[in-house]
Amino acid sequence: MWGALAIVPMGTAWAQVATAGAAEAASQTFTLGTVEVSARREAEELGAGDMQRVGSAEMERSNASTVADAVRNLPGVSLSRNNRNEEMISLRGFDSRQVPIFVDGVPLYVPYDGYVDLGRFTTFDLAEINVAKAGASLLYGPNTLGGAVNLVTRKPVKPFEGDVRLGVGSGGERRASFNLGGNQGSWYYQLGASYLDADSFPLPRGFRDYKKQPTDTGSKRENADRTDKRLSFKLGLTPNATDEYAIGYVRQEGEKGNPVYTGQSTQKNAVRYWRWPYWDKDSLYFLSTTRLNGSNVLKTRLYHDTYKNGLDMYKDASYTAHDPTSSYKDVSKGASVEWVNYAFSGHELHAAFHYKQDEHTDAASGKDPQKHYRDVTTSLVLEDHIALAERWRLTLGLSHDQRDAKQVYQWPTGSTGATNGLARLSYALTAQGDEVYLIASHKTRFATIKDRYSARMGTALANPDLKPEVANHLELGLSGKPWQGGKGQAAVFYSRVQNQIQTMVVDSTACGGKTCNQAQNVGRTRNVGLELSLAQQLSAQWTLHAGYTYLSRTNLSDRSITLTDTPRQRLTAALQWNPQAQWQLRAELEAEQGRKVPLSASGQAQVYQMAGYGVANLRARYLPRPDTTLDFGVANLGDKWYQLADGLPMPGRSWYVNLGYRF
Repeated sequence: MWGALAIVPMGTAWAQVATAGAAEAASQTFTLGTVEVSARREAEELGAGDMQRVGSAEMERSNASTVADAVRNLPGVSLSRNNRNEEMISLRGFDSRQVPIFVDGVPLYVPYDGYVDLGRFTTFDLAEINVAKAGASLLYGPNTLGGAVNLVTRKPVKPFEGDVRLGVGSGGERRASFNLGGNQGSWYYQLGASYLDADSFPLPRGFRDYKKQPTDTGSKRENADRTDKRLSFKLGLTPNATDEYAIGYVRQEGEKGNPVYTGQSTQKNAVRYWRWPYWDKDSLYFLSTTRLNGSNVLKTRLYHDTYKNGLDMYKDASYTAHDPTSSYKDVSKGASVEWVNYAFSGHELHAAFHYKQDEHTDAASGKDPQKHYRDVTTSLVLEDHIALAERWRLTLGLSHDQRDAKQVYQWPTGSTGATNGLARLSYALTAQGDEVYLIASHKTRFATIKDRYSARMGTALANPDLKPEVANHLELGLSGKPWQGGKGQAAVFYSRVQNQIQTMVVDSTACGGKTCNQAQNVGRTRNVGLELSLAQQLSAQWTLHAGYTYLSRTNLSDRSITLTDTPRQRLTAALQWNPQAQWQLRAELEAEQGRKVPLSASGQAQVYQMAGYGVANLRARYLPRPDTTLDFGVANLGDKWYQLADGLPMPGRSWYVNLGYRF
């Protein structure tokens, strides 16, 4: 029967720390930064319905220092790597451009290409990460073709609170972070800083570098160093029980190497000797909510983000001589206003307007002048949350987006519009929040500046009139507590994408030969799949978590062209044992099968299927005091050689030790 869940008390202060810590982390969530607030938050961070959540307690326990690591075990999510040493995620087959990232509801993606390297975004100052899929609210704004990921920061609850963490690990990894905050009733502050640094990572047993001139012949990956520093500050005013105003600032400074390709591709650009001397971001934002009267609430978001990147392209593996640093600067600034009305019985009506201006500047280099691009994107949204009856809920949403190219170097400007729709119907099986739901949505994504205007080093033609990509989604799901001690979720989904942007070869002499590449709206694809997840309290000492995803993707426009970079099947599992009040032990399994990838630098001309893999991890936590944690573990226990992309091996057996203190 869907319903009762038995909770067995542990009986001591130490045994209650995990539960209390998770509850405290949940209360520290900065609700002003959420877009969709789930009433079904669970301490175990198992997603309810079509909304999934990872809390700070789970991030810390699983040693997830980056956003990609934090969400990798959620059903529907898979990781990918590329030859720019970027950590990416795929959500039900939609890539990072099609599933935008937000921080406290503010869009995060780089304006030029729509991507964001999730390896540059650490988790030390986050309260939670919310992942929405086909049913993602239209209130997020434009471009949520396949869903949305919102990184929600912390808000203090005590007059003075904080935590300090220190850690070391394989490959010379060093980490340090602190968070300080205080809530004085009518105002609050939150300060955080983190430092994450590594020299390399260990190569797995049996690894081989297949290049004619190998660069990775030792036990550690060459040119795989990284340094990421982050500083965040937030100041908030809460003059009464309903209103809140907050201003925040975040400074990120990053530097990274780019491990060299080690596969068998003979393509010209497969081997790159690259380094990023800086990968920096500044963000300033203001958020507010004001209750105008008993039936109306006004919410606002204002933000200004700056991205700065530098790339050094070296001649060889000595990393001594390189071309002039390729640098760019992107600026994104915008605002949104949301009105919420409760005047009509059973209705929660939202109306919102979004404005975003994106600017991209290529610095002058040699004979090439400085190039400047500017886009303006606007969106009007109407969304109603309706209580049809005691157990029936309906969400209806409609939005219209517009993107105008206001300034473009050399090429013609362009303009395009898109309409989005959302319908979600749910039925509560019990009063505890168990539900069955059905989602139908129509989502779009605008072409990026790179899609429309990049000459790709003289090999491509611009296409300023690219149409938006369009996806139609259907999802049927069930979530709740099917039996004593268990919490589960199941969903089947169907997505059909039209106008997908793909690179095509066209006849032209403009690129120095007889043909050129050009981005065109030619793709039609279908994604069909199943997701399952379960959290089961086996006894007072044993807990099991498991997740499974099946994904089938078909290229409807040309079945001979394979869709790549996602696994057909993916399984994650974690078995936790609490043998004593002060000890927590956990064994984890991560396995996947059916991932196809392109041979490096071949485009889609050469595709092969990666070998399936299974990786086991062991983690332990010791609590010498209720406010102190010692975490240590081993990842990839079997030292398995596996890859997520051609010629880019994942880390072999790795260890870590972390010490945390909370006050």
